[in-house]
Amino acid sequence: MTTQPPTLEDVARVAGVSRATVSRVVNSVRNVDPKLRETVERAIADTGYVPNRAARSLVTRRTGGIALVVSEPERHVEAFTGGVFGDPFFGRVVEGVVAHLRPHGLHPLLMLVDSDEERAKLVPKLRQEQVSGVLLISLHPAEDPLPRTLTDAGVPTALFARPARPAPVCYVDVAHQDGARLAADRLVARGCHRVATIAGPAGTPAGQDRLAGFRDAMARHGHAYVAVAEGDFTEHGGERAMERLLAEEPGLDGLFVANDLMAYGALTVLREAGKRVPADVAVVGFDDSRIALSCRPRLTTIRQPVEEMGAAMARMVLDRMADPTLRAESVIFDPELVVRDSA
Repeated sequence: MTTQPPTLEDVARVAGVSRATVSRVVNSVRNVDPKLRETVERAIADTGYVPNRAARSLVTRRTGGIALVVSEPERHVEAFTGGVFGDPFFGRVVEGVVAHLRPHGLHPLLMLVDSDEERAKLVPKLRQEQVSGVLLISLHPAEDPLPRTLTDAGVPTALFARPARPAPVCYVDVAHQDGARLAADRLVARGCHRVATIAGPAGTPAGQDRLAGFRDAMARHGHAYVAVAEGDFTEHGGERAMERLLAEEPGLDGLFVANDLMAYGALTVLREAGKRVPADVAVVGFDDSRIALSCRPRLTTIRQPVEEMGAAMARMVLDRMADPTLRAESVIFDPELVVRDSA
């Protein structure tokens, strides 16, 4: 008879911890509680577990180990890069990712994918570049096949935001509906009676959830109708949506905008229309990006901890590079109301 060598699962069972915790100890990840680390190390000694050197090499590779892939529908490259890098939200995601990877000697490789042809070539390109894990930001998730493509190819992947189509992929997200309810509560508390919202794209889970949460909360406050104009998460989209809302509801006195960048555009239109904020119209955004501080007046908004979310994505991918048998994981972060001058 032959005895199978001990596995990560065996160590986890003896230590009474998760397999993910064992993999972090094995790969010398720093953010492990010292007592947990000691328990796992004792379990490793007791079981005689020998780490898989091939798996460990994936985590300790100095360069090219992880790619940050930004996926966008086909468009001119100037508009693509301007839209991505012009949004302060993206920079916050990168900050969180880099902060988590740097202690491991890893530096993410940035890949921009803006066509169906590029998406079809992505997996072979990852192998060519010796990339073993992917952090995926999909700007239009309802149309994007990459979460399923990457998981089918066995590439450890973490997605920023819930996938629009079901796929066994790790993801981080914020509780969008809870955040929208915080915005509704703030506007009602200020005494707003004619409330409207600039929603995100209907094809995105974030756009759907923020709109649903806001409508539900307003209904619970007795507001049977909320005027809605759909935007596209850009400053210009916020301007166009605000113009439509003012045409439909010229007497509106409260506004929830589904992201800060659109709120910036909306504030410009309100100012040009002679509307004082917050005296005439109270405005609440969503994200708490740097642009919220650039708004005049400074924007009251719903904070999502984007840096922490980026770090969590990186942690998920590192764990699954070390142990590909780990199941898909989701982490949902709580939003927070940040009160400034606009509401």
